[in-house]
Amino acid sequence: MAELAFFEDVARQRIRRERIFREHTDLLANGDEWLISRFRLPRAVLLELCAVLGPALARNTRRNNAVPVPLQVLTTLGFLATGTFQRELADRSGISQPTLSRVMPDVLGGIVSLTHLYIKFPYTVAEQANKKAQFAAMSGFPNVIGAIDCTHVAIRAPSMNENAFVNRKHFHSINVQVICDADMLLVNVVARWPGSTHDSFILRQSSVGRRLEAGAVRDGWILGDSGYPLKQWLLTPFANPQSAEERQYNISHTQTRSVVERTIGLFKGRWRCLDRTGGMLLYRPEKVCQMIRACAVLHNMAQLQNVPLPPGAEAACVRPDPDPQPQAFQPNGAAVRQRLAVMRRL
Repeated sequence: MAELAFFEDVARQRIRRERIFREHTDLLANGDEWLISRFRLPRAVLLELCAVLGPALARNTRRNNAVPVPLQVLTTLGFLATGTFQRELADRSGISQPTLSRVMPDVLGGIVSLTHLYIKFPYTVAEQANKKAQFAAMSGFPNVIGAIDCTHVAIRAPSMNENAFVNRKHFHSINVQVICDADMLLVNVVARWPGSTHDSFILRQSSVGRRLEAGAVRDGWILGDSGYPLKQWLLTPFANPQSAEERQYNISHTQTRSVVERTIGLFKGRWRCLDRTGGMLLYRPEKVCQMIRACAVLHNMAQLQNVPLPPGAEAACVRPDPDPQPQAFQPNGAAVRQRLAVMRRL
């Protein structure tokens, strides 16, 4: 009898079990308000994004139940918008967590490939004129083409070079350089340096910093805080203002440069996976940098379409970023004279 039972068990194992597929949810069937609350973009923008990414995401398969492109895109955006665990998002969308983990890198890579279309530094005279007019209308500060700052995205302690990722607030992070315009559009994003890297070093090593240092912009400057060196293309505040004119210059400088702080708040409020209030990202630094770059493209897509933040999202970024470690910069005579000329003009 025991031998008969054994052979029956073997026979049962040979019978191919019928695969059970979960029904895929049509997330795009919902209204704009619902879509923005969960994916940060309205239906029209999401459809356009799916159409652009579709050729790369539509996989050749013999299965009749492959994950649809909209479901791949929206589930990935749902993660970026909330930072929720993959398993929870996958369950909501009717796919498995391993499936979401498999499709997400392709979606992120597809979005990042659109960077050249959505994130552009104003190198041409025409582009600079537009940026200058925007900043002048906002605060009256002349010739500004951008405002710069860095922000930290918290990550789990990596297995390699852990100490390099510990910032001045003593948590592990990626230090992200952001340059924006007066409309809170990102014109430059650098996401590849560990949290201990100084803001000025990131700028010096970036393509924008090298091109500006080489004279790519002849008549315009970006505004940075005291963590950056004073240059002819980068105006910083007076460290110890002595006169009423210097104090007024600092006030105008701060008011104008504050747009980058608001932009970072909006950026992290829209894509909560980047904000430390939602916890740290439990991924390798390289993958986190990919997420940051994708969020930057999506941020500009939303800004260009005037997409509002859902209620409560604007209060997301509540923890201040670590201030850069003070450094002594060699004064640049031409830059010092230029800042004095701007001070008198103001």
